[in-house]
Amino acid sequence: MLTIKRLTKKKYAAWDCFVKKANNGTIFHLRQFLSYHPDDRFIDHSIEFYKNNTLVSVFPAAESILNGERFLVSHPGATVGSFVTPENLSISNSIKLVKTLVHYAKENEFGGIRLTLPPLFYHNRASNYLDYSLLKNGFDYHKREVTSTLYIEQNEDSILKKFRPSHGRAVRKAEKLGVEVKRTNQIEKFFSILKENLKIRHGAKPTHTLDEIYNLIEIFPESINVFGAFYKGQMIAGVLNFIVKDGVALAFYISHKEEFQELRPLNLLFYSIFKWAIKENIKVYDFGIFTEQGEANMGLGRFKENFGASGIFRDTLEINF
Repeated sequence: MLTIKRLTKKKYAAWDCFVKKANNGTIFHLRQFLSYHPDDRFIDHSIEFYKNNTLVSVFPAAESILNGERFLVSHPGATVGSFVTPENLSISNSIKLVKTLVHYAKENEFGGIRLTLPPLFYHNRASNYLDYSLLKNGFDYHKREVTSTLYIEQNEDSILKKFRPSHGRAVRKAEKLGVEVKRTNQIEKFFSILKENLKIRHGAKPTHTLDEIYNLIEIFPESINVFGAFYKGQMIAGVLNFIVKDGVALAFYISHKEEFQELRPLNLLFYSIFKWAIKENIKVYDFGIFTEQGEANMGLGRFKENFGASGIFRDTLEINF
């Protein structure tokens, strides 16, 4: 039998220790990460699952009002959430986890549950037990986004062989024209490019403020970095990477100055990042989603495919009571 306890601050250290050893735990599941949010931004409702007083799963979550109903949502302050589980999770225990969560949500008068699963390549040992258990217990897909995924090769030559010819030529063009790529601490310049780019392309703002990005880099100096492409000393493009767990990196923000597009800085930028990934023993590079509410941005999808990436689902499931 499983029991649920609502998380308290005194359990944060034990929670993070569990996440780091889990099969599908990521930086986004850590309390150390989630705690960067101001206390009044979300009503945190993270929970722990115990079996015979042993912690067997954690579920970062918050309370949200969706369509007028109070929902338990896998934490809205993170890219992915859902259950964090050990590698040896059985189908039986997976079903028990879901049933226990549903019972808890009903007992606490939630109108439903919504959760976003980590993509399959975020697992140490690939498993769809949770997907199966959720669907068998009344959940359905709220949305299915597709994230562009590149499996990193073992050497630089093999990386280039995955590139479409046009992308390979673009790398050489950028190098020939004098574009240089390096890791950088010029976070404010990158953020300025990002804000302008999002405004022009999507009429949107970055998810994080500049201060929040500085804060996260300070908390996770080994896991969050910015690579910049420079031309004549000026930053013209950049990528902010999260190492979400051992062996997996995510391009959280990608941006460039439109007026320098002909220099192909992003092509050289990603080639340089892939070389860095080899040295850091990163096996999978997640470019991020190219869909929105399930609708594909074909141009963005093609751009990422040209590096050798393919699409993997990032699923959000929901149940209504």
